[in-house]
Amino acid sequence: MNFRQGAIGALLDEYERAISDLKKAMEDIPDATLPLIVDAQTADENCRSVQTILTHVVHSGYGYAVSIHNLKNQRMERPAKILRTTIREYLSDLSAVFSFTENIFREFKDDELEGFDDALKIKSGWGPVYDIETNDRTCNCAYTPAQKAD
Repeated sequence: MNFRQGAIGALLDEYERAISDLKKAMEDIPDATLPLIVDAQTADENCRSVQTILTHVVHSGYGYAVSIHNLKNQRMERPAKILRTTIREYLSDLSAVFSFTENIFREFKDDELEGFDDALKIKSGWGPVYDIETNDRTCNCAYTPAQKAD
């Protein structure tokens, strides 16, 4: 296996591996089962069916890449969510997300990845703040779970 060079290369190698593993797990899912409700109890619309879960995964993949791109003071919007009707379409979407992310990282150098300036970190819509390279996050939530006792 050929590995990419540097920190960005390592991140892309790991991301590509994770997407590949997900795609392998998806291959045998029949298209007819995509819209079937698998969790009727969830309050999260992104988790109701395999279709909504995969749509969320693809949309989030673009969202992360766009957030990274926008760290360079550019304003790009992520593509809209699209509910697909076949696994083949989702497999293609995941490949497109990876290619998109790979192109976004062409704008960065390895030394730009680890950001210590909070102004350059990715602020999620649900509270945490992320650093690109370390995936460190700072929770801005009111609730903080108690430490586990040993």
